[in-house]
Amino acid sequence: MAQSSIQKQVAKLKDLSQKIKEEKNKIEQRLGKEIINQADLDYADLSNDRIKILAKKIADLLKENQSTNQL
Repeated sequence: MAQSSIQKQVAKLKDLSQKIKEEKNKIEQRLGKEIINQADLDYADLSNDRIKILAKKIADLLKENQSTNQL
């Protein structure tokens, strides 16, 4: 009986974990899409290297803004 209860809890945890991953992916996709739209970027110009460079620049700006706001 206890084994069945544990198995059900494990199944619920796996389901919840999957839902969290899916929601995280949705947020990441929406954020990327919004940045592309707001910056008026052309999808054709977004190679993997270009995406990494842009992501680094955006992250640096956000980090700088956070540290400035904390002062």
